Amino acid sequence: MSRLTTDDRMRRMLSIIPWVAAQGGVRIDELCARFKIDRKALLADLNVLPFVGVAPYTPDVQIDAVVDGDMVYVHLPQWFDRPLRLTSEQGLSLVASARSLLSVPGADPTGPLARGIDKIAASLGFDPDGAVDVKLGEAAEGIMVVLQRAIEDHHRVEIDYYTYGRDERATRQIDPHRLFADQGNWYLAAHCHVAGGDRMFRVDRIHSATALEATFDPPDDAPTLGVFRSAPSDPRVTLRLAPAARWVADQYPTESSTDRGDGTIDVTMAITAVAWLERLLVRLGPDVEVVAGPDDLARAGGRAAGRIRARYDTSSG
Repeated sequence: MSRLTTDDRMRRMLSIIPWVAAQGGVRIDELCARFKIDRKALLADLNVLPFVGVAPYTPDVQIDAVVDGDMVYVHLPQWFDRPLRLTSEQGLSLVASARSLLSVPGADPTGPLARGIDKIAASLGFDPDGAVDVKLGEAAEGIMVVLQRAIEDHHRVEIDYYTYGRDERATRQIDPHRLFADQGNWYLAAHCHVAGGDRMFRVDRIHSATALEATFDPPDDAPTLGVFRSAPSDPRVTLRLAPAARWVADQYPTESSTDRGDGTIDVTMAITAVAWLERLLVRLGPDVEVVAGPDDLARAGGRAAGRIRARYDTSSG
């Protein structure tokens, strides 16, 4: 049997918590049988619960799990008594996420979690059982099939991939671990043999994918899901964004953000590809200023604009 990923363990615990809390107390053997989990794994997961909560992480906002002999008790924090104020988008996201927990073996389809979903959906005026149309980035069906089968069968894959940051296409051999959706696009978590480490690939930038005969041993847990991971050695730049460019702070990863009080903000970003920074600076034009960073990056926007003007002059002449 393959090991559960961290995400799978979290989904299982989020299903166990409301069920045990509603029962008042449950025998460990009954809990293990219902959720198809062995005693050792259950106790290990329960040991994590005292560290789960919200700021300021005081006892009144943390989940309390008590193991007394052969019994398990879960006490929900006072924070759960506070009424939620949700927008329609937040409510839909919460309902969709919570419904996925009901698919966990052992989850109670009529228990407190299911009733909570129904109440939130009713208050926001939509059917929790209705279909939700989610549009993700374009990804060729054939490529998705190849990647999914390779993940299941642990086969290495050769891909023709376009790297946006460097504006180039290259052939890579990868060991695919997981497909997931993030911010409206499909991503693939994989070990890249060219880069020599774990990488994230946007599936809509994979032009072709071919499963190879070579196989690999999957990791105990897939790489941490995240579409961008900077390294300490990556150069940093600080951009001063005009009000019309403040969206950059929401759309791209930033390490710090300072509101200057006049409508502009300063954001510090790690730069892994100069070509990406050039395109961003050209796109923003007068709405951005590089206020700190290595000289070559500070001049990136001017260099890119110069190349564009040169191409335009050549084509128009």
